Amino acid sequence: MRVLKTLSPFLLALFLGGCSTVAYVPATPPSAKVEVRTARPGPRHVWVKGHWKWNGHRYVWVKGHWVKGKRNARWLAGHWKNTPRGHVWVPGHWKR
Repeated sequence: MRVLKTLSPFLLALFLGGCSTVAYVPATPPSAKVEVRTARPGPRHVWVKGHWKWNGHRYVWVKGHWVKGKRNARWLAGHWKNTPRGHVWVPGHWKR
């Protein structure tokens, strides 16, 4: 604990921020469900497709929804990536 007290707040945040966990799921996610898009709420809104989420025991469906877009950015959809250790969810995000 003494070491943590001597680290600067910046280094501590950098150290702790790099300690993220990745959940590797051995089971292949089911095929995506067909969803009906509702009316677009505004010209800057982007549709985020529904997807399967692993809850630690099984896959559960997360419904698609509209989000307000960021200026000068495009939405990169989230997706499941197959790795040698299992399937990993790559979250969607905005890219400038």
